[in-house]
Amino acid sequence: MLGVLVRFAGRLRRSAHGGHRRPLRRSLAAIGALISALLLTTFGAGTVQPPGAVAADDDTFTVAILDEVDSFNPFNGYQAASYEAWALMYDFMVGYTMEDMSPAPALATEWETSDDGLTWTFDIREGVTWSDGEPLTAHDIAYTYTRILDGGPEAGNWGTYLTSVETATAPDDTTVVLELEKPNAVLPLLPIPILPEHVWKDVDEKDVKSYRNEPDGGPVVGSGPFRLVEGTAGGSSYVFEANPGYWRGAPHVDRVAFVVYKSEDPAIQAIIKGEVDFVDDITPIQVESLQNREGIHAQNGISPYFEEIAFNVGAVDPESGEPLGDGNPALQDPAFRYALGYALDLDRIVEAAYQGAAEPGTTFIPSAYGSFRWEPPEDLAFTFDLDKAGELLDEAGYTMGDDGLRTMPDGSPIGTLRLFARSEEERSQTVMEFFQEWLGEIGIEAEVSVMESNQLTDVVLEGNFDAFHWGWFVEPDPDAILSVFLCDARGGSSDSWYCNEEYDRLYESQNAEVDDAKRIETIKQMQEIIYRDAPYLVVAYTTYGQAVRTDRFACFQPQPDPGGVLLVQYGSFNYTLLRPADEAGDCDGIESAVGASSTSGEDDESSNTVLIIGGAALAVLLVGGVVVALRRRSTADARE
Repeated sequence: MLGVLVRFAGRLRRSAHGGHRRPLRRSLAAIGALISALLLTTFGAGTVQPPGAVAADDDTFTVAILDEVDSFNPFNGYQAASYEAWALMYDFMVGYTMEDMSPAPALATEWETSDDGLTWTFDIREGVTWSDGEPLTAHDIAYTYTRILDGGPEAGNWGTYLTSVETATAPDDTTVVLELEKPNAVLPLLPIPILPEHVWKDVDEKDVKSYRNEPDGGPVVGSGPFRLVEGTAGGSSYVFEANPGYWRGAPHVDRVAFVVYKSEDPAIQAIIKGEVDFVDDITPIQVESLQNREGIHAQNGISPYFEEIAFNVGAVDPESGEPLGDGNPALQDPAFRYALGYALDLDRIVEAAYQGAAEPGTTFIPSAYGSFRWEPPEDLAFTFDLDKAGELLDEAGYTMGDDGLRTMPDGSPIGTLRLFARSEEERSQTVMEFFQEWLGEIGIEAEVSVMESNQLTDVVLEGNFDAFHWGWFVEPDPDAILSVFLCDARGGSSDSWYCNEEYDRLYESQNAEVDDAKRIETIKQMQEIIYRDAPYLVVAYTTYGQAVRTDRFACFQPQPDPGGVLLVQYGSFNYTLLRPADEAGDCDGIESAVGASSTSGEDDESSNTVLIIGGAALAVLLVGGVVVALRRRSTADARE
């Protein structure tokens, strides 16, 4: 999933890749904030200043991020920033292309599968070394996969990639063999960070959750293009030094630094002042405000990202199955949750919270995934209809009391629903404030609480919530996001604590299905189950704003190409391609790269050209033999 997905914030890449969650962007909740974003006149409080030596050093590429790294241990973290860090530190056996994110050689140069799909053989690149000089061989890869296959805490982030894999072995230094119980439709996609056996063999399974994998008297040992030399999880900055022995070739910059900002406006001011070179996850209005500034390229890139309101449908202890936390019992009823889908005015939310640079959401497979995506029929599709929401609640037994508040079917009070929003994302707060208002109009009391992503992750894992707003990046293959709703994902990547045995059965079926048409049909059935059961109410499919100081650094190839994002990609290719602007040349012949001498060099939409059809920008991906259309708005604010 990009490591499970990216919630640029905790879990898949949540933002947030995230799932991993993915990075979420914030919305502007008030006119004052909107004016601030437009005029860019305030350097707000709560920023973390880059270390002076880093900020002033021309050989350091400094990135402003809005989420902290929650762990440098690939078996622990969930934030999108963590996945980005792992991509700098470690390699995959199989990676992604820049053009369409299809499988690409990485540590494996080629692979083949048996006719029955039960044996996969990978030829491993020779001459690769770890950053401490030890050789990286097929044995390290088999070791990493075996730790995951053993089913301990290592399986949490990466286990779904190896579904049905029984063994991972290395018969010699240059061969990895995977033996499967049944075919796996996701293979050969294996974006799992490969870890050095000679380091990790000393980390016992019982210590995995506490192992920080941070610098201790020297850089963290890895095989990626950069080595972590400064920083601790949850800290304000992280510094990576170039790995001169990197097998793809040494990077063109000496260091990459991530600096954490508590909100978007200070990060915008930092890039204007030249204190950072790149800012990630900014709003469409901020992108527009930067596009005419000399020396800055700003864009909204395509990203298969959705944001949702997630419910606590019944947290349980993963070991004992006993109830966990203090979730409201009303939210354990699918009929109650489904009725709330009619209490969301998504058009209003898109305009107010997302500044119009999004489209209303329906299912958890974004509109970018045309082939995989299920569209709810008219009789199921949510509309903003408070009367219908009330009627459905009445039918389910949640009737209105004399005090104007709805009760449980047994007549007891529902109580006050606790709605959590992320402090880093103003739009997250806006969404939940709207939801609170509309819940009140159908007789349900609610209160909004705001907290940082890391704190919210803890609250979710403890089951001490009723609903929250967040989002997920969806990988080129949807298997990762499908896995979030599995019963076994509870206590791990699951944030709604959802469990449905029929859904689990369908997941296993699609994961083993090698016939694309049959697999797609199964995935659509799974989406319908989730839509009806409503552990999530999908709010929006968004774009993703970024900006870079092109007067300092150049050579950023979009992913997908064209129209995609410049960093927070699947893989670390751009960190090895980027270089000081005065050394850009033709960016190794990649004409689409921002700052390449063969392009105009102007900070306009020319570097993001895509096919325009009927007012929508369209990029087409071919993933696993399935055509995937990625759409984005064709307005100036166009980019998940």
